[in-house]
Amino acid sequence: MSGTYVGMPSFPEAAHEAVGDTTLRANLRHATHTIRDKRARAVAELDDWAALREAGKRIKDETLRHLDTYLVRLEEAVTAAGGTVHWAADAAEANRIVTDLVKATGETEVVKVKSMATQEIGLNEHLEAEGIAAYETDLAELIVQLGEDRPSHILVPAIHRNRGEIRDIFREKMAGWGRPAPEGLSDTPAELAEAARLHLREKFLRAKVGISGANFMVAETGTLVVVESEGNGRMCLTLPETLISVVGVEKVVPTWRDLEVFLQTLPRSSTAERMNPYTSMWTGTADDDGPSAFHLVLLDNGRTNALADEVGRQALRCIRCSACLNVCPVYERAGGHAYGSVYPGPIGAILTPQLRGTASEIDASLPYASSLCGACYEVCPVAIDIPEVLVHLRERVAEEGGKGHRLEKAAVKASTWVLDHPTALATGERLASATRKLHPKRLPGPGARQWSDHRDLPEMPAEPFRDWWKRNRT
Repeated sequence: MSGTYVGMPSFPEAAHEAVGDTTLRANLRHATHTIRDKRARAVAELDDWAALREAGKRIKDETLRHLDTYLVRLEEAVTAAGGTVHWAADAAEANRIVTDLVKATGETEVVKVKSMATQEIGLNEHLEAEGIAAYETDLAELIVQLGEDRPSHILVPAIHRNRGEIRDIFREKMAGWGRPAPEGLSDTPAELAEAARLHLREKFLRAKVGISGANFMVAETGTLVVVESEGNGRMCLTLPETLISVVGVEKVVPTWRDLEVFLQTLPRSSTAERMNPYTSMWTGTADDDGPSAFHLVLLDNGRTNALADEVGRQALRCIRCSACLNVCPVYERAGGHAYGSVYPGPIGAILTPQLRGTASEIDASLPYASSLCGACYEVCPVAIDIPEVLVHLRERVAEEGGKGHRLEKAAVKASTWVLDHPTALATGERLASATRKLHPKRLPGPGARQWSDHRDLPEMPAEPFRDWWKRNRT
């Protein structure tokens, strides 16, 4: 199971299958509506929400404009605090670095706190191929891993599962990964959480290597920050002897003062809380506290390509709150798997094609996975204009000339020639009117047929307008 899922069908094909799954749609509808309603109430508590949103946007834009400067400053601060910084240009290099670091410890298993960057590069699968077991410790990530599934949401990766499905996964799969589920496990949230807690506790206590991501990195001090709700992050970040953090280069912020803005906007936009239950921060290493070895892997993997795009780079402001997913009518009906990426929903539709390019069918289709309603922009805590970027990427896909776009270009070129030659246009109009009884009621071709199945094609008039005008207005 690849973390990038390249090779999946295009979004329209995958979504067509997903919308037929009534259980999936019910799960998504209930979860997204619940989260977004709570978020709206949490945001409404702050009179200065609009100012915080603008501040977050400006901080991110300033950082991206001078990203090279802040990353060098971050490296210097991490190194001065006893950590080691590694630079990874792509997924293959990041996987190799992490694998070598784990092997150097002599360990064959690691515990992980949720990191979308490691899912993006397919780290778990790479470690498994090298004989190293990686155990997810976030509850939702654990459900996904035990169920041999894929994440479908940024904040709640198992949002597509209901309690009954989770209970069955725990009963059937937990024993193969460690401590089995308790006998007679029900689907009540408390029992499911306790089963996960007991299953994970033994892994926390024996693990010598932890792998994490980070929500933010402070260039000023070399501090990394993880916010979470369960405490599994605190266990992964403090108990192991070696900590390896894999983080996208765009997660850096210049100063502690900048961090204060995001620690207000992120929890309210994601979990609808005033603050996260667990906010863990670490700076390098200390003699008697936490891991004795710390490695930071700074991941590019297409981010500098996105940075070079003046319109598309705003996607790098994203703080992974998932608010855009919870208000998106397309995501609510299609689910996260249809996007073929670890980044689903509106943000995935603009971020993934920039990180991976648009050569594959799935990536070329993602900018079209939207109704352009603008709800995603309204809730984004860093004011990413997702509809603007979607249209921009659609232009790029069209210019690159995919299968459908080649036909479209040919049709436009032919139409241009006809419109430039009035005699040819008049002849064509008369021919179309003369043969109107032979015209089909539905358009040919799968895509066109779907469109005309639900719309009446306009009837061709008995005579062209030009002829009517000459006859009646000369």
